[in-house]
Amino acid sequence: MKRLIIIRHGKSSWDLQVRDHDRVLKQRGIDDAHLIGQALKDMDFNPDVIWTSTAARALQTATLVSEYINYDLSKLKLKRELYTFDSRDLSKIIKDCDNAIDTLVIFSHNHGITDLVNDLGTTRFDNVPTTGVVAIEFMEDSWRSINKGITKFNLFPKDIR
Repeated sequence: MKRLIIIRHGKSSWDLQVRDHDRVLKQRGIDDAHLIGQALKDMDFNPDVIWTSTAARALQTATLVSEYINYDLSKLKLKRELYTFDSRDLSKIIKDCDNAIDTLVIFSHNHGITDLVNDLGTTRFDNVPTTGVVAIEFMEDSWRSINKGITKFNLFPKDIR
């Protein structure tokens, strides 16, 4: 069985004149990352590996959440290819995951995330909000063969504030 946990980066700031890739979290994004991190900690959440987009806002979100679940930050995998807004790109990246990994967490971007969870899971979302989490389980033992899984849970900051 494979478990995919997809987390959208936190709310980012448009205050600074920087490239999109360099935008950081605004205070709400920081607060929501703490909120989601605590909720995952309370669920006794233990991923095998965490991959994050190299975009500042995704990396910042991944770092904050990882600290709550006692994930060794030196094991955090930065993947430039997760800086995408396309679900097909995300699906290809996920399917290349090593089969020794059972629980994969990715931090990435919308619209790719919403489209991906709608394609792969059993629950339809109009939009996965910033810092939203969606968990999908697959009966397959190979990442390459995942197709349609079961949406096990979702955590959205507005639902747990």
